[in-house]
Amino acid sequence: MSTSIVASYSSVGSAAEVLSFSEQVRPTPQKGEVVVRIHASGINPSDVKKRSGWGSTMPPAQPIVPHSDGAGVVECVGAGVPEHWVGRRVWVFNAQGAASYGGSGPEAGTAATYSCLPLSHVVPLPDNVSFEVGACLGIPARTAHYVTFCDGPVAGKTLLVQGGAGAVGELAVQFAVAAGATVITTVSSPEKAEVARAAGAHHIINRKTEDVVKCVRSIAPQGVDRIIEVDFGANAAIDAAVLKLGGQIASYSSPSDRTPAIPYYPLQFTNAHIRLAPIFMISEGDSLRGLADINFALSMGQLRPTIAATFALREIADAHEAVEAPKQPGNVVCLV
Repeated sequence: MSTSIVASYSSVGSAAEVLSFSEQVRPTPQKGEVVVRIHASGINPSDVKKRSGWGSTMPPAQPIVPHSDGAGVVECVGAGVPEHWVGRRVWVFNAQGAASYGGSGPEAGTAATYSCLPLSHVVPLPDNVSFEVGACLGIPARTAHYVTFCDGPVAGKTLLVQGGAGAVGELAVQFAVAAGATVITTVSSPEKAEVARAAGAHHIINRKTEDVVKCVRSIAPQGVDRIIEVDFGANAAIDAAVLKLGGQIASYSSPSDRTPAIPYYPLQFTNAHIRLAPIFMISEGDSLRGLADINFALSMGQLRPTIAATFALREIADAHEAVEAPKQPGNVVCLV
């Protein structure tokens, strides 16, 4: 009988202290499920935050296998799943943790040899895309697609992508450029500027050394049509100052301030539309459109996530630390 090497944690804390390994029997797929032999497991900020106790310091009710995203090959299928899925290269999303954020999904993280998921969480991986890249798609690419297009087409519009070298921001830049938008983005270092430039950003602003509002207004005197926001708490005042009348802000995070103050009147007087984007809870229709567009962009070479580092699964603690204290821009992946 096949066995699975599984990384997990039973209490929250530092990666080196709480992550451990066990050997378990390979899961058996139930009706509508598939078992994926994981080859690459992507690590997102939400994964390390959950493990560290950012959302709650209470011990989990049962051991948690971390990581929502991954890629591999379908090993076997449950009842109701066509046999032609067996042997297919796939990428997977929402494998673990959606319930922690108010969404629905399995608790079958990808930091393991095998992961058992509903077929609805499994997507064919284009032949031209590596497992490592496939492991960087679930949260970053789906979020990037949603925040880029949730308020309609972007062709001919000017977008400000705050944090254009991040896992989501980089892909949002790529989506927007491919769709015909003019993209302004902010970064915090020359190294991140190179990532944003490679992604296709038309204008890059170093927020550490330049006046973001002044720079954006010099590029777009009437303001920007849309803003994709990585840190609403830190940037709300800037967003209000550069948004065009009737513009939209789509924010997917606020790490610097979990309960941010809102510059109400500056936003009101631009007739701003603010959308908060919980990727675990978007509609089925939005999700399916995103999956189709992501795979099309991958097949056309339009979506190219940067990978900063890869680690063996046994080095998962080091991998988590690399996400928490990055030495260079890009995604971190565990090879399984």
